[in-house]
Amino acid sequence: MQETTPTTTIQRRGEAAPLLARAARLFKRQPVGFVSAIILVALIVTAIAGPIAAPYDPIQVDADAALKAPSSAHLFGTDNLGRDLLSRVLQGARISLSVGFLVLLIGVSIGTFVGLVSGYYGGVTDQVIQRLVDLSLTVPTLLLALVIVTALGPSLPNVVIAIATIQTPRLIRLVRSVVLTLKESDYVTAAIALGANDARILTRHILPQTFVPVIVMATLILPNAIVVEASLSFLGLGVPEPAPSPGGGCSPTPAGSCRRARGWPWPLESSSQSLCSPATCWGICCATSWTLGFGADSAPAARLTAQSDLSGAA
Repeated sequence: MQETTPTTTIQRRGEAAPLLARAARLFKRQPVGFVSAIILVALIVTAIAGPIAAPYDPIQVDADAALKAPSSAHLFGTDNLGRDLLSRVLQGARISLSVGFLVLLIGVSIGTFVGLVSGYYGGVTDQVIQRLVDLSLTVPTLLLALVIVTALGPSLPNVVIAIATIQTPRLIRLVRSVVLTLKESDYVTAAIALGANDARILTRHILPQTFVPVIVMATLILPNAIVVEASLSFLGLGVPEPAPSPGGGCSPTPAGSCRRARGWPWPLESSSQSLCSPATCWGICCATSWTLGFGADSAPAARLTAQSDLSGAA
């Protein structure tokens, strides 16, 4: 036992070294995307630990502390009801990211399946699906979300359904375009000649090639979902009060927390106070996700992986 312990330690150090080397190479190739990924992961961890890290109850009203500027007691200040803005930002992050990832789960699942069927089988099935996709894409995103939430009623599940409904058609069209290209490739033709059924061709030869574009699209859908949820909450049709939300936190309605478009209830006296604005926090979250998507789209490693997968499947 004493002889194996040093060997195991050396092996673990040897395994950690390649991971650090890969991270260093990735940082050199895509420094902005690498930093964005770290920031996004940090935001997710912060959202998960929000209830533990929040210094106050996010829905507790304290009239004596209304509209307080940032201080040691309230790092982000308070709103017009005396609620601590830092606690509401931490709790609101859970809601916003929950909405975003639920939309991704629904959109990627349905969009990938429908896109595979539409692109592979074509014919009447493809025409019907694509006309429905065209119809949904002709309606402005926020307007369609407003119609759906108004019909279903303002609640967190209905907000997720509305946003997933407007984001799924984009994934359907993306996956369909990939399938249309891949189904004419030589290895798919060879698989058909060897007697492979449709399920095996779709799951073994075509589906893996959609992972890279779908992941890139997912990084762009996440911030869009957060922005739409914030817009619905700003209009009073999102997550009902008193639950914190990035849009509800700066709504002009009586139930809102402030009356300034920047999400800050008291006059900004310095640039440092502006950086602490709740609206700035959500802007950083959306910007990092967008930047991560653009970085993944242009990453050489992603293109090399896709090319190696294609050659390996052939």
